[in-house]
Amino acid sequence: MNEEVAIMSFASDVKKELTTLEISNPDNAKAELSALLRMNGSLGLTNQHFTLNVQTENAATARRILGLLQQFYRLPSEISVRRQMKLKKNNLYVVRITQGVSELLDDLHIFEDFELLPTVPDEWLEPEGKARSYLRGAFLAAGSVNNPETSRYHLEIYSLYEEQATQLANLMNRFDLNAKVVERRSGFIVYLKEAEKIGDMMKVIGATNAMFRMEDVRIIRDMRNSVNRLVNAENANLDKTVNASQKQIDDILFLDEEIGLGRLPEKLREIAEVRLAHREEPLSALGQYVPSGEISKSGVNHRLRKLTKMADEIRDTGQIPKEIQRG
Repeated sequence: MNEEVAIMSFASDVKKELTTLEISNPDNAKAELSALLRMNGSLGLTNQHFTLNVQTENAATARRILGLLQQFYRLPSEISVRRQMKLKKNNLYVVRITQGVSELLDDLHIFEDFELLPTVPDEWLEPEGKARSYLRGAFLAAGSVNNPETSRYHLEIYSLYEEQATQLANLMNRFDLNAKVVERRSGFIVYLKEAEKIGDMMKVIGATNAMFRMEDVRIIRDMRNSVNRLVNAENANLDKTVNASQKQIDDILFLDEEIGLGRLPEKLREIAEVRLAHREEPLSALGQYVPSGEISKSGVNHRLRKLTKMADEIRDTGQIPKEIQRG
């Protein structure tokens, strides 16, 4: 399954879950319908009567619209299926309403006095249940969400109108979702980028199974990231240790070539010979091999640092350090 198909599949699963939610509160049903019809509907005029066509590529969403209309408005409506042309392969489902359209749109705050309202009244969505339902309808109408298992975290709702997109973002931010709006060539996008906020959005609109799936993926990703960080840190420390060990050996070989290890002070000569004899050993183990008596890791490190300092001084100045000259 390629990434595009996976994204579509996850978004379709979320929408299918949302369409199975039962609504008993008429106000909440109206809020969901308001978003669905506002964002996917188009008006027509036949024999001086309005008709309303609501289009969607999702069959479950079309059935949801039809069910809500029949349950709460008793309006005669039907679904037809059209095959889309050009490159689009998905079917287009059209819910058609031919009676009571003006009254329906007026009741849903979409159309008033023969004028399309850019947004619904904020006070109409003041109850939390209606706010959640309106967001659910908006997501069903024009929302998408990436499959968290195959791509980056991203949820968006598309709108043709800036006012509408801004209202949706404000509504989402009532639930502390950190929604943002960005303009596209063909309209506006309300989007979420944070995994935790996308999971919260799923919870707000009622997609609890999707929320749990998001949470599982997020936990697994966080664990993987933690393990990767630990492994990277361990590898970095190992590289650092290997590089430090090699630097010590290179410095000792340089001193041997330039002045001879026999000219070093006894304690430094001992640790130089031990380091060359046990090149793979860590500092903590080198102290046990010192002929004059075991020394601590810090003692080993101190003596090796002195050797490195001597080697660097000879490289920089070309002169033998005074303590070796005295020796």
